[in-house]
Amino acid sequence: MNKYAVEFENVSLVRNSVRILDNVSLKIKDRESVAIIGPNGSGKTSLMKLMKGGAWPYYDENVRTICRLFGEDRWNIFDLRKKIGVVSMDLQSRFKDQTSVGAVVLSGFFRTVDIYRDHEITDEMVAAAEDAAARVGISDKLTRDISKLSLGEMRRALIARALVPGPKMLLLDEPMTSLDIVAEGQFKNVLDSLIKEGTGIVMITHDLEDIPKNVQRIIMIKNGRIFKDGNKKELLTSNIMSDLFSSAVEVNEENGMYRMRAV
Repeated sequence: MNKYAVEFENVSLVRNSVRILDNVSLKIKDRESVAIIGPNGSGKTSLMKLMKGGAWPYYDENVRTICRLFGEDRWNIFDLRKKIGVVSMDLQSRFKDQTSVGAVVLSGFFRTVDIYRDHEITDEMVAAAEDAAARVGISDKLTRDISKLSLGEMRRALIARALVPGPKMLLLDEPMTSLDIVAEGQFKNVLDSLIKEGTGIVMITHDLEDIPKNVQRIIMIKNGRIFKDGNKKELLTSNIMSDLFSSAVEVNEENGMYRMRAV
């Protein structure tokens, strides 16, 4: 079994002659959970695009570059998607209001935004969808139209959709956006449970309150470079966070949860 889900060495991403990422080197172990944090425009989303195989790095002939996912330097995107479940917050707006929650979850097998006539649904798929729904706490909503879901419930449906193929890693980009405080707490509990079960979660956020308790590793990115990479307790301090955001920030911790505020 390959030890790493992600292996980057001197990886850069260039767009319109501008380096969005600049010589990034990092490794994420198979089924490891990580939070990637940094200010807006720091390169977080671009880094995630590389992790899901949605972009190719810029290769400088004078620099040794490695961009390896699950042990592969080159990959079939369809095979890669079986290993990586991507939860995109804009995806929920692409489903029709009358789509059932069950159809949303099952669509994860086909990477579509609905179930179509040419899709063959097997008993094994139905069982996997029911299991995924149970894992995120929406078993009682599979027959409900998504128009009748709360925003937090819809996010959980998208998590279940990403889980059905049995991925090794989930990628989440700002997953708490627009959720109220109750839905945020419920969503973090779902993520903590998945981490305990062995699902690796890589999440992007700029808010420390979004980070589940069971995520212990923090990767900080600033100006397209890795700023810090290490243990949550060591990195989430007022001094380091102030340096990351180039502004005075106060960080507080309570029962393993962190929050920050500008001072």
